[in-house]
Amino acid sequence: MEFVFIYSKQIKKLNFFNMKSNTEDKKDFFPYGKHSIDEEDLKAVRDVLLSDWLTTGPKVEEFEQKVAKTAGVKFGSAVNSGTAALHAAMYAIDIKPGDEVIVPPITFAATANAVVYQGGVPVFADVDPDKLLIDPEKVEEKISSKTRAVVAVDYAGQMCDYDALKEITKKYGIYLIADACHSIGGEYKGFSSGSCADLSVFSFHPVKHITTGEGGMVVTNQKELIHRVKLFRNHGISTDLHQRQKKASWYYEIKELGFNYRLTDFQCALGITQLKKLKSRIHQRNYLAKEYDQFFKDVDGVSPLKKEEYISHAYHIYVVKLDLGSLAKSRQEVFSFLRNEGIGVNVHYIPVHYHPFYKKTFNTFKGLCPIAEDAYERILTIPLFPAMTEEDVKAICSKIKNAVQF
Repeated sequence: MEFVFIYSKQIKKLNFFNMKSNTEDKKDFFPYGKHSIDEEDLKAVRDVLLSDWLTTGPKVEEFEQKVAKTAGVKFGSAVNSGTAALHAAMYAIDIKPGDEVIVPPITFAATANAVVYQGGVPVFADVDPDKLLIDPEKVEEKISSKTRAVVAVDYAGQMCDYDALKEITKKYGIYLIADACHSIGGEYKGFSSGSCADLSVFSFHPVKHITTGEGGMVVTNQKELIHRVKLFRNHGISTDLHQRQKKASWYYEIKELGFNYRLTDFQCALGITQLKKLKSRIHQRNYLAKEYDQFFKDVDGVSPLKKEEYISHAYHIYVVKLDLGSLAKSRQEVFSFLRNEGIGVNVHYIPVHYHPFYKKTFNTFKGLCPIAEDAYERILTIPLFPAMTEEDVKAICSKIKNAVQF
């Protein structure tokens, strides 16, 4: 299938090494991630735009059911971003002011922000040095009488050690939430991403495996929790439009304070057609990742993150660690070299506890999570998305080799 990409109102076929960046020198630029939109996607969105329902219509429920089935669970609730999904999950488990929720430092800040939105306190547990996933032993060390939940982040697309985490959360009677925004389509010991926690959240941002433009979803097997999510995403209103129509009633009540976190029908229509391509995209991401793996076997000073054999990796991003001692270069020097060569490397992520808001509000400090902090100084995200080819990987690898050897 031929891929096309949307920019404003134009549809263009692209050769990636001829993509123009917004940098001053206008060099060719290869992004670290990129969405793919095809004619099936365009038709699905157009059909909904010409229909009677632009929002709160049938495509929302259809998308929810299909994502829940993909995740191997009973229920899903679509929302307008992955951040909204995290916020809704915190609401669903009734996080209140002063409640503690354990999170990893290597994640996008929304993971911790969602705790703060509910008045909770994010407590940072360090990560495993090889995979940069939250370390179950560090989690147990952080549990207190105020702990209400643990958030496991499937960083880069590799799922966390859910057996160990479930044992801990069951032992202490607390919730396990999966921030699975990187791992849809992946598996842990044969269990699908989205099925290994009390609640799991997905993101459908353009650089993710499938996109709705912006969007997210909460999935679970627990009916009461999904009910609370759906209440929360719709202002806290007790009945939705369809329920009122069935009763020929205009009456509703706001039971609790909620938000307008709904996702539109045309976004869900896009999500439905994108979901059809998930397996093939995961396959291509793994193929490209293996090409990178093979290359880095012969390059000193650069190594990919460890991958567990029992994991089916979703490879949202491909992250390498630099051995700065052997390279005798800073990460910034390697980063700048590659950017100047048109390779859109990035860094995922600045440890959340480094951000000024967290330092000011929760008294976080350098030294709080030493493994994550050391990794942060050395990690780079390099381009990986399904429309790439083996030739693209070779071209990128050639530039990486130049960056670290010269």
